[in-house]
Amino acid sequence: MSLQQFINEAISPWMKEEGPDSDIVLSSRIRLARNFDQVPFPISASRGSLNKILEFFQQQFEKQSFGKYKSFEIVPMSSLENIQKRVLVEKHLVSPNLVDNTESGAALISQNEQVSIMINEEDHIRIQLYYPGFQLDEALDQASKLDDWLEEKITYAFDEKRGYLTSCPTNVGTGLRASVMMHLPALVMTQQMNRIIPAINQLGLVVRGIYGEGSEALGNIFQISNQITLGKSEKDIVEDLKSVVQQLTEQERNARKRVMNNSGIQLEDKIFRSYGVLTNSRIIQSKEASKCLSDVRLGIDLGLIQHIPKTILNELMILTQPGFLQQYAKKTLTPDERDVRRATLIRERLNLEQS
Repeated sequence: MSLQQFINEAISPWMKEEGPDSDIVLSSRIRLARNFDQVPFPISASRGSLNKILEFFQQQFEKQSFGKYKSFEIVPMSSLENIQKRVLVEKHLVSPNLVDNTESGAALISQNEQVSIMINEEDHIRIQLYYPGFQLDEALDQASKLDDWLEEKITYAFDEKRGYLTSCPTNVGTGLRASVMMHLPALVMTQQMNRIIPAINQLGLVVRGIYGEGSEALGNIFQISNQITLGKSEKDIVEDLKSVVQQLTEQERNARKRVMNNSGIQLEDKIFRSYGVLTNSRIIQSKEASKCLSDVRLGIDLGLIQHIPKTILNELMILTQPGFLQQYAKKTLTPDERDVRRATLIRERLNLEQS
């Protein structure tokens, strides 16, 4: 497989699009947790009960389409090799928890990979819907319609006072997690993120790394999401998150201007040194690659680098993860071998833009 073919197949179609404020907001996601009524939650359900839920989805929703989301496919975790599972996690189509459930876990994925419905994860159903850029309202609108489409055939576990019932108490109520992925290099560079993160937490929101809970903010990418799901409407939760994201976006843009005005030549040097590392290294670890990719993406946003598309950061942050590197190599690689493959793939990918 050529590199171009690999990229075309590895990156979800929606990731290639640019959305509003995509210089800073990489993606918007809505996730809804739902459970079947009268069926024990996955943590205490029998294997037979969970298998019946999986069979129900295969019979009712496989090959079906909802609006622009065409031809949903069921992907049982039992049918995948370990590297394939890792690739799905790296593309954010499934969670690490789901791939551990090889007996009855599955994902229902739309053709353009914008929608994935995890089956028998922590809850019976977890609906995920992504949009490029800052489009939380659009994502919530489509996720709500998708939820209604599923509810035509499923009776959810619901309590009039508490709302949707879920395995984890922190999801009870709306069952909604709204999140955005933000690239905030100037706020990190000016050491403002250390002050901003605790302030965001006090507002009932949480700041995490690129792969959610427990992950690092590699490449200056932060995931901001709501913590509170009970006592507020879906719309209010999204409005609260939008307000914080808008403020962060403005602060990041102001910080970029200040850095350019006060230390422009040093910033240019940092960006082009990182570009040099990416285009010349023969060995590169994931942390260094993420840092350099963040610098290059900033250089593109500031107009200092003009021959590379803005989506390069999103693309290479995924392509250089361990699962993808091994998928491309078509074999299991040691960490040292992955560092060599990562450097080669980045060089070749950036050279594609110059050819």
